[in-house]
Amino acid sequence: MKINIKTDLITKISCDVITLGIDDKNRIIDSSKLNKKTVSYLNNVLALGDISEKFGSARVVHGDHFYPKVLLIRIGNPKTLASDQLYSVILTIANELKSLKFKTLLLPINQFINASLSSHAVAEYSVRGLIDASYVINSLKTLNQVKRNIFQTIIHYSGSDLNQVKTGIKYGEAVMEGGNLTKDLGNLPPNICTPKYLASVATKLGKEYKFKVSIFDQKKIEKLKMGSFLAVAKGSREEPRFITIEHNKGPKNQKPIVLVGKGITFDAGGISIKPSADMDEMKYDMGGAASVMGVMKTVGALNLPLNIIAIIPSCENLPDGLALKPGDIVTSMSGQTIEVLNTDAEGRLILCDALTYAERYKPETVIDIATLTGACVIGLGHHATGLFSNYDPLSTELEVAGIRALDKAWKMPLWEEYQPQLNSNFADMANIGGRAGGSITAACFLSRFAKKFNWAHLDIAGTAWKSGKEKGSTGRPVPLLSQFLIKRAGK
Repeated sequence: MKINIKTDLITKISCDVITLGIDDKNRIIDSSKLNKKTVSYLNNVLALGDISEKFGSARVVHGDHFYPKVLLIRIGNPKTLASDQLYSVILTIANELKSLKFKTLLLPINQFINASLSSHAVAEYSVRGLIDASYVINSLKTLNQVKRNIFQTIIHYSGSDLNQVKTGIKYGEAVMEGGNLTKDLGNLPPNICTPKYLASVATKLGKEYKFKVSIFDQKKIEKLKMGSFLAVAKGSREEPRFITIEHNKGPKNQKPIVLVGKGITFDAGGISIKPSADMDEMKYDMGGAASVMGVMKTVGALNLPLNIIAIIPSCENLPDGLALKPGDIVTSMSGQTIEVLNTDAEGRLILCDALTYAERYKPETVIDIATLTGACVIGLGHHATGLFSNYDPLSTELEVAGIRALDKAWKMPLWEEYQPQLNSNFADMANIGGRAGGSITAACFLSRFAKKFNWAHLDIAGTAWKSGKEKGSTGRPVPLLSQFLIKRAGK
């Protein structure tokens, strides 16, 4: 999608489709800037009462000689329009456009700007929504491919904050470039998106944005004594990979922010095998790794002045004669021993070694991202990411970033009272703590490997993908993490 900004008189801009909002009094918003004959014609259309009064209702009508088609959409009181409402309006606009044949869209954004929605925010949300809704999964289809309508979007703005609009568009495009990479990786089948494939994507990102990329094969992982990570990988013929991506654009004395992404490219559960129904969706168990790569693409596109390290442990979790067994005891990189009571609780077993590895960077902040527990889905559904942290200011930062990015996270408890559920008679800890508070005890497990830095854990099991008819990767939590880093960069 090509996006341009124009500040000319709106009546002098030609387009195939213009989008105009209708307020709660059944009037065209900001109509004073339009041609009077056009406004009169559209008022007559509205008077017919063919457009539902419900918020977000939209209809395409034939226009006049100025605008061949007009997409009318109800947005209620423009003075109280909120960010989440605006985003839903933009998604509706994008979906309405899918049935039209056109080449240029004119989107006047002044009609959406109010006291709580700045020109920057409106521009960013508009671009994000249009790109988000236009994403198509066509990667491996040879028949019945969905045809993507390639069109130019003209963002029309009149005001004194043109630079803010430009910045908003830039950020919106960068965030969705990262989000779309995350979607692409998540939607690939597990016979293609293997640990080696993720490593190749990291290498490409390194070349594109001049990141420092390191790929450790099994021998190097063994030398690092990542016994917990390697134990998970034993049941697969696909070799594990340990990937690091470094973006060093901050001051040399600036401690880095480390992002750790769970990269289980297929999770059958190991010996504790999952039920067969919907097991195909376990290709999304590398959603953490995919989101970290997506964030790094956004970081590279914006060239943020920060030191950011991405760490991705990646392998498959499959049943095999050599696979990890319930009752096995493994030794993590930290030296702590773990009794494996359930091999389907494997994500924490690879993340714990990655968290220990992160210590060598002497980080200011570490955030791990993982499709970790079904318990988080039960607790929070598919709307909010589970947020756990050992440092309250960090969890607050992430919560605020999620609200601003329309990619919400909800803080969960990480109290000491839950830790005894991980007690083991035979090792330093067990890898599960029972059914009660499953997402919390999983976070408690990880916290034992994150004592040397400010740390947060994002459980994205309920937000990384959708099931059913709309099956596919959501690209979350790329917007949340991108906003967190943008704010840290002072942008």
